[in-house]
Amino acid sequence: MQRFLFVLIFIFTFSFNTAYSISKKERTADTVNIGAYVLSLHDINFKDKEYTMRLWLWMLYNNPEFDFTTQVEVPNAKSIEKPDVMVDTIDGKIWVLMKMKCIMKQNWKVHDYPFDRQHIKVHIENTMFDASKLVFVPDTSGSKFDKDFAIDGWNISNFKVSTGINEYSTTFGDITLDTQHSEYGAFFITLDLERNAWGLFFKLFLGMYIAFFIAAISFVIDPEDVDPKFGLPVGGLFASVGNKYIIDSILPETTSFTLVDSLHSITFLFILFIIAANAYSLILDRRGRRNNARSFNKTSGKVILITYFFLNIFMVILAIYK
Repeated sequence: MQRFLFVLIFIFTFSFNTAYSISKKERTADTVNIGAYVLSLHDINFKDKEYTMRLWLWMLYNNPEFDFTTQVEVPNAKSIEKPDVMVDTIDGKIWVLMKMKCIMKQNWKVHDYPFDRQHIKVHIENTMFDASKLVFVPDTSGSKFDKDFAIDGWNISNFKVSTGINEYSTTFGDITLDTQHSEYGAFFITLDLERNAWGLFFKLFLGMYIAFFIAAISFVIDPEDVDPKFGLPVGGLFASVGNKYIIDSILPETTSFTLVDSLHSITFLFILFIIAANAYSLILDRRGRRNNARSFNKTSGKVILITYFFLNIFMVILAIYK
């Protein structure tokens, strides 16, 4: 009986101490109400993997130890201009309002460019207090983006704000922590961008398609006219290569095979098919089989043009509806 009572007392004491320690931790983590109003997103630069965002950011909290005028961190920013800051009190709480301009890092997804869709996510933290001391609560009703906020050529959707925890596999030199792990409360601003792509698509690829169809004109030239028969597709091939270099100059380097790579590769390959078909037509003509040469020239031209046309449509539809 005494042993049973001892076990009960031990369990009760352990449970009480655990509950007390948990409640103590909860009490030490002060909440900060935080929200954002995005003014603009501009200077989108695919080559340098960056964009610029201007926004209003506000915090409402009780703890006077928090100084968000100097403790705001944007981990995925390249640079932050010195913000305009206003500090006031509302119902006994400290209210900080900041107007910020940040140049943000972004790994652009260019696999389906120019039919690409981009997901923007901004992280905001406090540089001094970890998650055991500070927890963010999002102001979802007040956080919005400017109704006049528009990005030329893009549609904006799925704007939202949320909070969470950013984990780091280091203590940043804090020897009081037992494991190489630390957590910081984080505020997230997310939105999706979808491009109005058709105008850009034709601006980018019109030169390539004109080059291909100039090469294809060689099918209407008589096989015995060697110079224009081979000069047109060779010129079209060089023009297509130049078009690809121009597009590559505005895109970041990537190891994946993008839509731009696919369409240009198809064009290069089919121009080579044109040259090969013209060469075979010339061989038939030189052997005195002129009718066969002209028939092959006509048939191969139709097959190459139709296959190229539908293959391009397939690749573009695949990029749009992926």
